[in-house]
Amino acid sequence: MPATPQDTPGAPLASFLLITFNQQNTVADAIRGALAQTWSPLEILISDDASSDATFAAAEQCVRDYRGPHVVRLYRNEKNLGISAHLSALAARAAGEMLFIAAGDDISRPERVERVMRVWLDSGRRYDLIATDLQDLDAAGQTHDVLRVTDLDGYRSFEAWSGKRPHLVGAAHAWARRLFDAFGPIAPGIYGEDQIMAFRAIMSQGAHTLHEPLVLYRRGGLSSKRRFRTPADFVARIRLANLNGSGETRQLLSDADKVGVGAQMRTLLATKSARESYVSAMFGTGSVGSKLALLARATEVSFGFRVRMFVYATCPWLFSPFFFLKWHLRG
Repeated sequence: MPATPQDTPGAPLASFLLITFNQQNTVADAIRGALAQTWSPLEILISDDASSDATFAAAEQCVRDYRGPHVVRLYRNEKNLGISAHLSALAARAAGEMLFIAAGDDISRPERVERVMRVWLDSGRRYDLIATDLQDLDAAGQTHDVLRVTDLDGYRSFEAWSGKRPHLVGAAHAWARRLFDAFGPIAPGIYGEDQIMAFRAIMSQGAHTLHEPLVLYRRGGLSSKRRFRTPADFVARIRLANLNGSGETRQLLSDADKVGVGAQMRTLLATKSARESYVSAMFGTGSVGSKLALLARATEVSFGFRVRMFVYATCPWLFSPFFFLKWHLRG
């Protein structure tokens, strides 16, 4: 491996942003991966989102005796912000030219920051976002297959992005600071920032994929598949997913307006937006009669979807036998 840039005059500062929430059993590994980074100068910002478990104490223990070359700062939110607002708040505190995103249940390989920074510098600081591949990490700490993300180099226009949305994992992204400054914070209530930041980069100075598995991606995080014991559990998930989806829609529309493709984005997201508006209204405080009227008139949304959401919103107990059987017959 080449000499680290701590011996290179004028090497740019990088910022490693590690956000965590209720991850007391994994956060120490995530922090050790951050502290082991070979790039310098590097600042490591660790922030706990008002965890209800011992996550913050575990983080404090990890950094208390650190005497390495990196600047380390530890924060704790007084109240839970959620992923998008939490990440935006931490990015606003960062001073680096490149911001490396990390989650409290994943592990960055020691060379992660250095490999990405060298690619970025070799490109003449061209890219606004660099994504990398990941490696599957199970609960026992064993690594498995490499998880390849979409090659972003071919995405150079709205048409390319809208024609086939890329498959990405935000916990393996690095953003140019200028990208965050240009567009501003991500709206609260969104738990997946990957598409938003990739869109911003594609519509700005471009994005790149480094096909090296530089992040160990732990199974069982927010993106893992959930199983639901009762209709009430599923309804709670519907509402949360709709909050996230509608927030992402609003953010993409706002960002699209900034780069002159607002009309195209509204056309692209029309069906998604209609479904989200329907769900918001159906799970609102209206009477059953008003919800029946909504079911009848919301013809821009498919009939089957309208009926399912109506039942979940007004008489979810009808689904109880289905959830009972599915839970008890699960493999």
